[in-house]
Amino acid sequence: MNELVNITFIGLIFGIMGTTLGGIIGSFLEIKSNKYLSFMLEFTAGLMLSIICFELIPESLAISNVTYVILGVILGVVSMIICDNKINASYRYKNVKIGNSNLLKTGIIVGIGLAIHNFPEGLAIGSGFDSSSKLGFALAIAICMHDVPEGISIALPLKQGGVGRLKTILYTMFSGITTGVGALVGALVGKISEVSISISLAFAAGAMLYIVSGELIPESKKIYRGRFSAVGNILGFIIGIFAMSI
Repeated sequence: MNELVNITFIGLIFGIMGTTLGGIIGSFLEIKSNKYLSFMLEFTAGLMLSIICFELIPESLAISNVTYVILGVILGVVSMIICDNKINASYRYKNVKIGNSNLLKTGIIVGIGLAIHNFPEGLAIGSGFDSSSKLGFALAIAICMHDVPEGISIALPLKQGGVGRLKTILYTMFSGITTGVGALVGALVGKISEVSISISLAFAAGAMLYIVSGELIPESKKIYRGRFSAVGNILGFIIGIFAMSI
């Protein structure tokens, strides 16, 4: 029982630590120009694409077959469309104007998507500890490090959308909680069904794919349509490759 609590605690702490640090960095970034704001949104999109292409989909394919991967991606996309519609309906019902160029809504959607993505990361930590403490800690540290840019991805649109600095950091921190939940499930089940892990990873990939295609890039193009934003996307993608290789 103590070991289970310890694994959950480690997943929770390392998951929250990375996203919170990213949230702090993102909340202190002062961006006044639409050109640079568009650049940062595209940077986030490129970063997410690299996570999809070089982490989630390859890992999902490695432990299952393409049918389950496609199923997971479709489920992830559909879930985010439902979330998007619910958020839009909520704002209409309350007659609330969403912040600067819908950036607040974009921040909420990004936060939900990354929270979904953090669950299979927690599964990896919990399952890693099932093999050895060394592997579990190595996975926890690696996940913590690449959660930092993800935290920035959540914080930036929230801050630019009008959310206060403290609330931005708190909301970003909350997205890391699902890492702890995933670690608990991974530790409980031990060597979980490979199909379940594969679908979870692909589900996260689908959710993030919708965020990139349906939120970040369209929002960036509304704000600024020059080539500078495309440079941000490419740079985010390259940095994402580096982060995934750590």
